[in-house]
Amino acid sequence: MVRKRTVKDILAMKHDDAGISMLTAYDASMARLLDESGVDILLVGDSLGMVVLGYDSTVPVTMDEMLHHARAVGRGTKQALVVGDMPFGSYQVGVREAVVNGVRFLKEAGCDAVKLEGGQEMGEVVRALTRAGVPVMGHLGLTPQTAGQLGGFKVQGRDLASARRLIADARALEEAGVFALVLECVPGELARIVTGAVAVPTIGIGAGADCDGQVLVTNDLLGLFDKFTPAFVKQYLNLAPQIREAVAAFRNEVAAGVFPAAEHTFGSKVDFASILQDDQEEGSNG
Repeated sequence: MVRKRTVKDILAMKHDDAGISMLTAYDASMARLLDESGVDILLVGDSLGMVVLGYDSTVPVTMDEMLHHARAVGRGTKQALVVGDMPFGSYQVGVREAVVNGVRFLKEAGCDAVKLEGGQEMGEVVRALTRAGVPVMGHLGLTPQTAGQLGGFKVQGRDLASARRLIADARALEEAGVFALVLECVPGELARIVTGAVAVPTIGIGAGADCDGQVLVTNDLLGLFDKFTPAFVKQYLNLAPQIREAVAAFRNEVAAGVFPAAEHTFGSKVDFASILQDDQEEGSNG
């Protein structure tokens, strides 16, 4: 019998020294494929704003859009822990609104946990969510929702002051109750120090090999999103050119009348030609 992963399982993986795998999913079909491949965590990331909805950033993504995609991912998942990304504006306004929106991810979308960005300033929000029964994954380093305040999409923690602040943020979030921390675009050595400084798992993206796990945007991993490829991404496939080639072949075969061929067409034992004959006879009698 298939057993669903839990927050407790993810916490144990840090101490078991088992690498945690996390990938993004935005629909049931992809979620099913990733889940069947044994991925530990599926993140319904607000990155869907850029790779699925066509926005220029993650900022415009709404709660309704996130819940819509989270429900779809949930329907395609049997094993992985499903984490819903709380979109910009859904938790920054106040603790009460953050709890209401966090509960919606679990109650309406069937997520197992939520993820939010920010450091020590998010401690009160994390505490309130966990008290309400909503497990929280933190996110430090490059935080895309507020990248403008960080000087754009740049590596964070490269100087001692910001490195110390990131370590303090990690400890504060652990104390507030997060069960895991995403570390995005920080130097590998700093990520190693943070990983050793907290008892909860760290999951890196552009943070080196010493984190307890790794996450990538699935569309980047598969080469589906080819507007740009971040330097930290390993592209395991390059599907975008193959998709264009396949679609062009389909278009050309339709234009040439080659598709559909006989093997793609349903046959029948009924003589449909008689319908035309009957119609012609009725027409002549009329």
